[in-house]
Amino acid sequence: MSKVAIVTDSNSGIRQIQQDDLRVYVLPMPFTVDGESHFEDITLTQEIFYEKLNSGSDISTSQPSPGSVMDLWNKLLKSYDELVHIPMSSALSASCGSAIMLSEEFKGKVQVVDNKRISITQRQSVLDATGLAEKGWNAVQIKEYLEKTGLEASIYILMDTLKYLKKGGRITPAAAAIGTVLNIKPVLQIQGGKLDSYAKARGAKQGRKVMIDAIKNDISTRFKEDSSPERMLLYAVYSDDIEQGHSFKQEVEEAFPGYDLYLERLPISVACHIGPGAVAIAYCKKLNV
Repeated sequence: MSKVAIVTDSNSGIRQIQQDDLRVYVLPMPFTVDGESHFEDITLTQEIFYEKLNSGSDISTSQPSPGSVMDLWNKLLKSYDELVHIPMSSALSASCGSAIMLSEEFKGKVQVVDNKRISITQRQSVLDATGLAEKGWNAVQIKEYLEKTGLEASIYILMDTLKYLKKGGRITPAAAAIGTVLNIKPVLQIQGGKLDSYAKARGAKQGRKVMIDAIKNDISTRFKEDSSPERMLLYAVYSDDIEQGHSFKQEVEEAFPGYDLYLERLPISVACHIGPGAVAIAYCKKLNV
């Protein structure tokens, strides 16, 4: 039986201190903050990140260097027969494409997964991969399963402010100003690897209802034949305010009784485009093999 290592990046939300418990290896995502280089969860903690974000610092994301990726792979292949690398969706970052090109030098020992996920649903892919490796699946089999089931997931995000959409050029300054006056809260969707606008809500209360209704619609349409609580996982997610996260989790529990529901925090790499005060709901199918 092949000994398989599971590798991901910190876009998954898996922290450095969780690696041993979850039996995975995490590449920290690099950031530039006011011209200085940082790495998620190593030199840039959640607390420092939000302090910098709220103070107006210039923050940008990047991808791991080819050297850091290959160094980790080479190190792991001294102890493992092969490995599965699960980066964020190729539709949201060039890091996936770069990893695929780098893997060609490893003669099949490195399998890079592009299953169009990020954040909480990417994390679940990583956990599924560890489960499959424990069952004796090889790297190619794990990659094929994760890519086949990758679209069986979705994330809806309620932003508290239009500031970061304006900063990213997704809306004009005028539209942002009008939206702020009208208390417009955008709801975004990540499905199939793309970040898209889903709805506009008047206030946070309506925005949370929009997200819950969106999940209900997905369950009754996309997963109509296989949406029982035994088959689905739900996540309530928050950016910086854990009390807000717990409050939203309670709403989700009331809307979806009987479902497995977990509270998680958005990774910095997502939060820097979303901003503080955000909440989200995510779902995906459970491992079924």
